This record gives sequence, C-alpha cells and structure tokens, in this order.
Amino acid sequence: MRIDPEKCVACGNCLPICPVGAIHIDPAIGRAVVNEDGCVECFACFRGMSKEHLNPVMVRTIRQIAKFFRFRFDPEPDICPTDAIIPQELTWPRIVRRAFSDPQVPHESTGIHGRGTAEVKTNDVTNRVKEGEAGFVVEFGRPGVGARFRDIQQVTTALADCGCEFEKNNPVTSLMIDPSRGLIREDILNEKILSAIVEIKTRLGQVPLILKKIRDLSRAVDTVISVGVSTRCDAAGNDALHEILEREGYPMYRGKTNLGLGRITHDTAQGKMQSAD
Repeated sequence: MRIDPEKCVACGNCLPICPVGAIHIDPAIGRAVVNEDGCVECFACFRGMSKEHLNPVMVRTIRQIAKFFRFRFDPEPDICPTDAIIPQELTWPRIVRRAFSDPQVPHESTGIHGRGTAEVKTNDVTNRVKEGEAGFVVEFGRPGVGARFRDIQQVTTALADCGCEFEKNNPVTSLMIDPSRGLIREDILNEKILSAIVEIKTRLGQVPLILKKIRDLSRAVDTVISVGVSTRCDAAGNDALHEILEREGYPMYRGKTNLGLGRITHDTAQGKMQSAD
C-alpha cells in the first residue's frame, strides 16, 4: 500500500485505521507515509475509509488559511478527502502478506478466507482430532502486533522437535519446505503479516510439554502468541484434557462452537438429537 504524495493533505485520518501503526505523517514533506516494511497489506486503510475526490491544492490552501486564522478545517475522521490511498500490485513474496492479513482474500492452499484455516472448532465434521489426541491452535500476531515468518519458524521448529504433527490443510504448513522439521520457505521469513495460526496435533500426554515449550518461546519471539487446545469428548461428554489443563494452571472453558456443523447422533424419530460439538 502507498499514499500518493500529490494527493495527500496530511489530515491524519488514515493513521488510526492502520491496525499495525504502519502509517505516519512525515514532517519533512508534510504528507502521510506508509512504512512498507511494517505494512501487512491488510487493505484496512483502503477499504475502511470513505473516499472523496476533492482537489488537494484547494484542501491544503483552506487548511493553511484556517491555521493562520486559528480555526480548524478537517475532513470527517472516517474519510480520505482526496482519495490518496493507492493499492500496489503485489508480487511474490510480498503477496503473502495480503493472504494472511486481508480477510477478503482466500488462501490459495485452502480456499478459506480470513486466516485460511477451519481450525479444530470444526472437529465434529473434519474429525482431525480423535480420542486420546489433543489439537493445538497457536496464533501469532493478534491483536494489532503482527508477526514475521521468522518468528513463526522459531516456534514451528521447536514444536517439530517435540514430535508434533502439523495439520496438512493449513496455510502455514503449505509454506513449509520441511514439515518434519518445521522449516518455512527462506524467501518469506522476513515478510510481516497481521496474524497466522499454526495447527498441530499430539497425544494427550504431551500437552504439558507443548504448553511449556510455547510459554518459553513466547518470551523469545517478537510477537504475541495465543494458544488454544482441545480434544474429543467421550460418549458421556467427558475428557481428560480438563484435569491436564488444571494441573498446568490453565482455566478450562467449553470453547467456541460453529453452529450448524453438528451432526445428528440419535434417531430423530425418537425426538432425540445431540450435537457432536
């Protein structure tokens, strides 16, 4: 993303729109500027603001006059008055930024919009995690921090050393050159994205080890890490994960359920239906 210096009037309306703070007013030129290294190409500034097409020279002149007479002339806070925000044509590897940051762009590897993964909350349909197993979602970058793939790789390589299995139908996994070692393509390691989710699966007995490993790594990487862990309940609705998490000092919540994904487990003729969520 870039801001056209010929159109920009330095109103500053786009600054709070950027979720990673990659836009600033450059006092040397009196224009808003995008820090391209920090921009995650989420398109929030381009889509999140209304656009007017006022003459930039006219707007700057009025603002200068207003400043001289000490009154304000500013556009509404959700408007770019001169339509100065311009998307750039993205090529590899920068295009990876948009795939992980723009919720309106589907991931090529999965065809899913957003962060490109259905995650384990859809497990009643996908059956990724079976009884006796634990599914982890390790999220990087939210809220408003972002993450670089080199930080993600620092975690994925450590998880691979623990013998974790990476979910194949996951965008981060699709960018690995060696999933058995958690290695990500070298040409994207410096790319910054808004957020990404790594999905892994392991045996229930390894849950304490994985939690400790992620907790230790969260202090070493330059981003925010959030963790979710789940397992499949038995026929009575019980699971062993509850006790494991309590022993590790983590509160247990019956997590997010995607409505409409449950399947019928009892004969409807008897008037009994149960969601497998």
